[in-house]
Amino acid sequence: MSYLSIRGLNKQYAATPVFRDINCEINRGEFVTLLGPSGCGKSTLLRCIAGLTAVDGGQIVLDGQDLLPLSPQKRGIGMVFQSYALFPNLTVAENVAFGLRMQKVARDECRQRVEDILALVELSAHADRYPHQLSGGQCQRVALARSLVTRPRLLLLDEPLSALDARIRKHLREQIRSIQQELGLTTLFVTHDQEEALILSDRIVLMNAGQIVQSGSAETLYTEPANAFAASFIGNYNLLDAEQASRLLQRPQPRQIAIRPEAISLQAEGSLRGIVQGHSLLGNVIRYRVQAHGVDLLVDVLNRSADDLLPAGSAVNLNIDPTAIREVA
Repeated sequence: MSYLSIRGLNKQYAATPVFRDINCEINRGEFVTLLGPSGCGKSTLLRCIAGLTAVDGGQIVLDGQDLLPLSPQKRGIGMVFQSYALFPNLTVAENVAFGLRMQKVARDECRQRVEDILALVELSAHADRYPHQLSGGQCQRVALARSLVTRPRLLLLDEPLSALDARIRKHLREQIRSIQQELGLTTLFVTHDQEEALILSDRIVLMNAGQIVQSGSAETLYTEPANAFAASFIGNYNLLDAEQASRLLQRPQPRQIAIRPEAISLQAEGSLRGIVQGHSLLGNVIRYRVQAHGVDLLVDVLNRSADDLLPAGSAVNLNIDPTAIREVA
């Protein structure tokens, strides 16, 4: 039996639907990411679960309890926003303790729980500082600690890392995942960043235009996209229509296909001839733009040596792994 069950959920503003008939099941202790472009409904769905936005139909059940009749304060849910939402006039410790004081937790227990959670997020030395004395990453850890200290049944994270720089973002997402696993906390994370979703998640729920497009492990969504949208949003697939696919594969191809850039190799001998149009350096990967049979392709190869870099105009041989070709709707 699932821990969080969303059944037939509907939400609209005036005559504009945000999402319709959303169905999703989440297991206890699972880290699930809602992934999708801006405006697809993922943040609104999170707010509906938290009770911050009313729904127009459907059911949300957490650990066997119907949440819809309950106020946000009685749902036992912790939520972390992108904007931190810290009280500027309170210290770090006071910000973290705020929820416990609202629950009228005894003073000694409150102090101990705040100390424990600040140690967990590595902020013990900053307990007496104010938000304006902290970095963005530290503020977000305070917001996380404030949600965790109340021991929520469910943790909701609404794009909590999007305002941070790349280095801090990487460290904090690793910390969030480590804490989630240590506490065994059921977590629903919202992002539009596919890399974040692929790294963090036990399971990804991909949304577009108010609908769930595909749900599965990171590996499943990456290697088995359900349709053209999934292929275009997860990874950097080459999407070819039937006519392009037929020319490239040199056989009739009735449907659109998707091919991952790393499934195409550049070799001394190959079934296809192509011309390098240019390249981009992506750290340990070189992404070539290659034209073959009038079709433009992205080809990823490991960046082993600057001496191996192929300039524009180079003739190359291509091999495509046939098992990596996916037909998509």
